[in-house]
Amino acid sequence: MKIMITGGGGFIGQKLARKLADIGQLNQREISRIALADIQQPDPVIASMPVDYIKADISNKSDVAALFSEEVDVVFHLAAVVSGEAETNFDLGRRVNLDGSINILDAAARQTATRGNMPVVIFASSVAVHGGEAPELISDGVELNPQTSYGTQKAMIELLLQDYSRKGFLNGRGLRLPTVTIRPGKANRAASSFMSSIFRDTLQSEHANCPVTRNFPVWHTAPRTVVENFIHAASIPAANFGYNRNLNLPGRTDTIGEMINQMTEVAGPEAEKRITWNRDPQIEKIVMGWRGSFRPEKALALGFAADHSFADSVRYFLEDDIA
Repeated sequence: MKIMITGGGGFIGQKLARKLADIGQLNQREISRIALADIQQPDPVIASMPVDYIKADISNKSDVAALFSEEVDVVFHLAAVVSGEAETNFDLGRRVNLDGSINILDAAARQTATRGNMPVVIFASSVAVHGGEAPELISDGVELNPQTSYGTQKAMIELLLQDYSRKGFLNGRGLRLPTVTIRPGKANRAASSFMSSIFRDTLQSEHANCPVTRNFPVWHTAPRTVVENFIHAASIPAANFGYNRNLNLPGRTDTIGEMINQMTEVAGPEAEKRITWNRDPQIEKIVMGWRGSFRPEKALALGFAADHSFADSVRYFLEDDIA
């Protein structure tokens, strides 16, 4: 079985690759090869099977065609321009998040048509597809109403993923990720980046700013849990998804203040002293449109994992990622 991860140089792509290399199989089939593709060549991953490191721009059709030059069994499509950047640079967000994702879907469909091997395509969507007039508590089946370019681009690919699956072009599964925290590495241009930096950076003796108030609610999940859920998504029979291949993943709702309190319980009081509280109207405008409470009954019924506490997320970061 060959697995491809777009966005394979990102922190989730790297964690997913390492986990797959460690377990060595997916759906009771041996993983024979892993391909990591990103706009910059991904960092190496220790593995017993061959791993390809590919510099590719998914908005370039010839680059995507090259990714599918050999048959691919499972595609984890994680590559994207993050929310804040997609909002400020509409053309870039559309080119990568929309056109680039369509290139991936089309290449997967061509493989099905020409080789008879229908790939499983697991798409990293986002809860940013919800917003606007949606209710405060999002349950399954709530109308998509994104209020950012990033959320709109994700919603459009969800619809295409559903239709390509309905037509038998590919076997798609769209996972709407909660805010993933605590992210390792450096801050990026995601509007939610501060939801990691106020924990990651302060736990590493650096300062970080929180642009929202302590009572701002966050629907969040840990990196370990996201990786587990991506792998689980590949194992679910297509028929079990029913009429909609896209769903909200489980997460937790905690306020920023509650999350800081749990960090303090695990790691002591020093980290919180390094947080500043300067409002950022641009960030506020984006994140205030996101929903903080979800009822993901379908995902839970399908066996996707839920986080037990943010304290666990802090422990995972200290064990896995602290510099």
